[in-house]
This record gives sequence, structure tokens and C-alpha cells, in this order.
Amino acid sequence: MDTELRHERIVTGRLVRLMEGYAREVRVGQPVLVAVLTAAGVVGLLLRVVRALLSSGGGGAKRSFKELKKGPEFLVTPVRVRDAGDRLVEVELHGHLPQSALHPGDHVQLTLRAQRDADLPPRIERIVNLTTGQLLTPRTATLWSHLGPALLLQAMLGAVLLLGVAACSALT
Repeated sequence: MDTELRHERIVTGRLVRLMEGYAREVRVGQPVLVAVLTAAGVVGLLLRVVRALLSSGGGGAKRSFKELKKGPEFLVTPVRVRDAGDRLVEVELHGHLPQSALHPGDHVQLTLRAQRDADLPPRIERIVNLTTGQLLTPRTATLWSHLGPALLLQAMLGAVLLLGVAACSALT
């Protein structure tokens, strides 16, 4: 049985207020980061050797381990909604939405999810603005968007290369 059930809650009501937003950092797990950087380092080393043989300069700007470990930041906007029972519900909006998407007084239906930290209010997964008919899904930065497609591609190539070398050495 799945012990981590996804608890979603739907709240329908009037948007009372969008509070001032602030930045929160996404945590980056060190084992994941070390594995990605190790695999990418294999390809990076091969690229340096090829560049040296071809005597071509270049190479993009490299981010340090410390910068990558810090993780991306995303916008957190506290939101207050008055539900159908006339109760004030405080929730958090993670990420960005178009500025004209929500206004105080809009009739909204929010799909909420509890956060890992029980002290924090629920997070908005999806918003249906019943006043305008818009379906809104806030998007935040993730570990994968923080690392970037170039580093991830390099890590995949490095992992394939390492697996190939390991398979060849196991067969011989």
C-alpha cells in the first residue's frame, strides 16, 4: 500500500488578497548533484582532450559546485481566499502567473496540496478563475531546470560512456 498518498483539497471562494511575494530556495540533494557532475565530468574531460588536440579555444562558462548546490529560487506569494463557509483560508502560490490572471474579488477554485513542512500553509497546484474562465497552473524552478539542459546532456553522455566501459571490461 502506498504510504504517501497525494492529499489534494479543493477550495472554492473569492480571492481576498495577493500578499507581497518572497523568494524560497529549492533544496538540491548532494548525492544527485555529485552523480550528475561526475558523469558530466567524464565527457568534459574528453572534450578538453579533443580541444587540446585540435587547439581550439572556447568552452562555456562553468558554474561552481557551490553555485549548483545552492539551488534555484522560486517566488512564493501568500494568498488569502474567503471560502463558501465565509472562512478565511491562507494558501501559498509557488512560481509565476501572468499579472492580469488574478485580481481581488475574483471567484476562484483552487486545488491545494499540503507541503512537506506542516507549519506552512497548503500550496496551490491549480487555479480555475471562474470569473474569467482561465485555467492557471503555476510553474516553479526545478532541480533539472537549475542544472540546465547542457549539463544534463553531458551527464547522460558521460553515464552512457561509463556504462559502456564497464560493460566492455566485464566482458573481457
